Amino acid sequence: MEENNENELIETTEEIVTEGTNSIRISNEAVATYAGIAVSEVSGVYGMAGGFAGITEALSGKKNLAKGIKVDVDEKSAKIDVNIIVEYGARIPDVAFEIQNGVKKSVENMTGLKVQEVNVHVQGVHAITDKEPEENIEPETNEEN
Repeated sequence: MEENNENELIETTEEIVTEGTNSIRISNEAVATYAGIAVSEVSGVYGMAGGFAGITEALSGKKNLAKGIKVDVDEKSAKIDVNIIVEYGARIPDVAFEIQNGVKKSVENMTGLKVQEVNVHVQGVHAITDKEPEENIEPETNEEN
């Protein structure tokens, strides 16, 4: 029976090859990188949030473009979650809309996958505190005296 099972397996493999069913698999990381590049081009985004990318960036010295992005890819489609920190004063619905359009366009053009959804999660707002401008002013006032 083992020979029959092996022969059946070989026949199945040959059928797949002769039918010409080639496949291309795109990793989640590759899709996340394309999405990250698209997000970085949107004004109003201060940075990405989430993940262990900060440790990876510190050790490698390279910026991780996939930081804060979760991707679920199947054979022909993708679902993408983007975690961002917005700049203070940016209109969040406008920023989110630009991210959704940019990510969808970029991923579909570069991978050929159909983007089912792009979910934007605003994790925080980067606000300039009163201390930041004072720190910049203090050295100037000290030099003048």
